[in-house]
Amino acid sequence: MTNNLRFDGRVVIVTGAGGGLGRSHALAFGSRGASVVVNDLGGSHTGEGASKRAADMVVDEIQAAGGKAVANYDSVLDGEKIVETAMKAFGRVDIVVNNAGILKDVSFARMTDQQWDLIFQVHVDGAYKVLKAAWPIFRKQKYGRVINTTSAAGIYGNFGQANYSAAKLALVGLTSTLALEGKKENIHSNVIAPMAASRMTETIMPPDMLKSLKPEMVTPLVLYLCHEDTKENGSLFEVGAGFVGKLRWERTGGYGFPNNKALLPEHIQERWAQITNFEDGRVTHPGSTQESMESIIANFENLAGDSDAKAPSSGPSPAKKTSGGSGSFKSAAVFDRIKTSLEAMTPKDREAQIKKVKAAFEFKITNKEGKEEVYYVDLKNGNGDVGKGANPKGKCEVTVSVTDDDFVDLADGKANAQKMFMSGKIKVKGQVMLATKLGDILKAQGDKAKL
Repeated sequence: MTNNLRFDGRVVIVTGAGGGLGRSHALAFGSRGASVVVNDLGGSHTGEGASKRAADMVVDEIQAAGGKAVANYDSVLDGEKIVETAMKAFGRVDIVVNNAGILKDVSFARMTDQQWDLIFQVHVDGAYKVLKAAWPIFRKQKYGRVINTTSAAGIYGNFGQANYSAAKLALVGLTSTLALEGKKENIHSNVIAPMAASRMTETIMPPDMLKSLKPEMVTPLVLYLCHEDTKENGSLFEVGAGFVGKLRWERTGGYGFPNNKALLPEHIQERWAQITNFEDGRVTHPGSTQESMESIIANFENLAGDSDAKAPSSGPSPAKKTSGGSGSFKSAAVFDRIKTSLEAMTPKDREAQIKKVKAAFEFKITNKEGKEEVYYVDLKNGNGDVGKGANPKGKCEVTVSVTDDDFVDLADGKANAQKMFMSGKIKVKGQVMLATKLGDILKAQGDKAKL
């Protein structure tokens, strides 16, 4: 297999690159054409001392192999100086790998403020300082790749590492937000939880185990995630000893109590088995703040007067379905107006509307006889489209269920969407937060809806 994932013309900053994982990353980037800033303060794994030797040795190795590299000996708290080194030496910076770290292990009962603060300064503040200096450069050039380094202790906790665990999980949250903020400007951010032999792990793991945890078995994931062709963004990976796995959150189906009645601790106790049940086939994997809110928002419709509280479901009770419509759906005229308005737009205006909404909606309309008709409004794919039945261009992100009369009132501006949602007259399934763009759809048929 040829080394086709090259980094020619790219400039990489690797912090804590004087040994262990950082050294492995720096050497690998250098061997594949990148210009590397090898940052290392040269201190011990607990943060004491300083030396230029560690960074210089890695630079020498890269240069001896025909690569380009310069050393930087600043603390990560002086992130602007590290980025300045890259700009002075190579004129740009494309990739930041935040790898520097130290340990101050002690039980929480004995931990001092200094031990807590120092870990956060190096891991969290240090990552922030380097990225804060590099971010304007990334934005200006419309390109950037970020790797932050967490650990199993940050994900799962570890005895004697309350400071380290808290700081490492903070980097996961930082990465998730940077991924969202940088996406539109081609800045991708991911986070790894590596297990590898290093100055830190050699103090807590036996030698025979360390032999299998080669840093070189972690670095390939870092290089892949940092390559310009890789689209992965906002993800968390565990990696070590040749294993690579992606992590995600998992949540039980939970239990929904009536939200207009008093909720007591005894109610929680009674339903605890359902609240904590991961085995009933109702688990979800929210991947965003919007998705995490869906079950809570769906429980708005769970009001006292129902026969019993129920597990939250973002969808409505199924409507009675029959074959074909009876011609008694007043909503059909609304969708005709939306379609006519969309087709009458100039190409520029239509493009702007699609760019603003960027979603496809499915509408399940139920008339007084209990019959259902389905419509779609696609303001995401191609030039946009409106029609009856399933969306021919793919899955809709949002499904809105509402009665025929209520939808017409909404479209005519006689009803308020938020109040209808809160009262359960509108049911929303899928990416619930996208329902806030419903107003942009209805405005297309005459700017009548009061949303």
